[in-house]
Amino acid sequence: MASSTLVWLRNDLRIADNPALAAALKHDAPVHAVYVLETDRGLRPLGGAAKVWLHESLKGLNGDLAERGVRLSYREGDSATLIPELVRETGAERVYWNRRYDPAGRAHDAALKSALKSDGIEAESFNAALLVEPWDIATKQGTPYGVFTPFWNALRDKPIAEPIGRIEKHEAISPPALDFGEAPFWAEGILAHWTAGESRAKNMLADFLDDLLADYPKDRDVPRKDATSRMSPHLRFGEIGPRQIWHAVRHLIDANPAMASAGGKFLSEVAWREFSYHLLYHRDDIARHSMQERFDTIDWRKDTRALHAWQKGQTGIPVVDAGMRQLWRTGWMHNRVRMLTASLLTKNLLIDWRKGEQWFWDTLVDADPANNPASWQWVAGSGADAAPYFRIFNPVTQGEKFDPGGAYVRKWVPELKDMPDKWVHKPWEADAGTLDKAGLKLGETYPEPIVDLKASRARALDTLKR
Repeated sequence: MASSTLVWLRNDLRIADNPALAAALKHDAPVHAVYVLETDRGLRPLGGAAKVWLHESLKGLNGDLAERGVRLSYREGDSATLIPELVRETGAERVYWNRRYDPAGRAHDAALKSALKSDGIEAESFNAALLVEPWDIATKQGTPYGVFTPFWNALRDKPIAEPIGRIEKHEAISPPALDFGEAPFWAEGILAHWTAGESRAKNMLADFLDDLLADYPKDRDVPRKDATSRMSPHLRFGEIGPRQIWHAVRHLIDANPAMASAGGKFLSEVAWREFSYHLLYHRDDIARHSMQERFDTIDWRKDTRALHAWQKGQTGIPVVDAGMRQLWRTGWMHNRVRMLTASLLTKNLLIDWRKGEQWFWDTLVDADPANNPASWQWVAGSGADAAPYFRIFNPVTQGEKFDPGGAYVRKWVPELKDMPDKWVHKPWEADAGTLDKAGLKLGETYPEPIVDLKASRARALDTLKR
């Protein structure tokens, strides 16, 4: 059998700026690619919404790879077994992949790389996911960063490698059929709101930079506005890489210095993702362990009924319910509202942040292994660079500030569509006549609040202080 190269795809579903794929295509030998939906012990299974996105993304990538003579296969199972099997099936002398940074994934990849090398197979990994490798950025004392601002200051001074250009076409083949099995039952709603794939990611970035970046700093916190880049799921699956985004923004700023402030703000948000990966790499599994160990002593409340009400968007707190329903319908939620929903769960309800993190992991199309747990710990107060434990977002005042008039709430909680602006974020304070005129019966057509915001805030402060 002629020698070949196997590319193991993970969170790097693109042609451009894909170091593993580029390295494979440099060899004068057939290239095979595989995506494995992993079931290996210790690795975190992909969430349901993410699987919907994955399957759509792979459909597009399959054709792009075939144009370059690369045959894609899709497998489900134990990658520690499947990758060596595919090496034998394809006669591969080389296996290339792009790195991941969670502790379990790194340990798994290191063991597989060692096993392949022992069998005489060349195995090499590359950086496709980050601007800077976590081991290449450190404090002056040589320790990992635990606070974002100095991390961001250091990152800005780092030379960021230019992305690898799009690989030219090779002799094309017919794309093979891919069998993904049955999609989760909520897939139709997600697919109605999103288009996966590398070309879509590229176009969305261009549209954002042309039309939305200038107003991004002032509009990014307003959930009713389509003012953010919405690049998060494309980044999560590697349909676009951070180096591509970084240099696109830098080139724009160089051409138009007036965009420096807005561009810098957007890049700082890209840097938050980078910082989350820095934390993921240097710590125990941050999806399971609090970054501040003292938070492991908290006696979290076990309230299944309240947790289910939160998951379903039936808390009786309008902006929270709007966010949770947007999440269920679309697989995504506005970032400001993510903070409010997480704060209600972890502070007002005093339910373990891991319960919320797991729900987001299963229902978000952009459920990222670093961003998701790091952001939950930030809100809970247990993160490395977290909001202090005494910061408890008030969903009413936050709703009135960032959703004045309640357009966001009315879209996702239609029960409140006829409530006057004054009461749309706090219907329980409206008088009976106002409720009757709006056709609202608290406890029947829309829930009473499941928690008293003032009393639960005091309870959280007391619990967390202790």
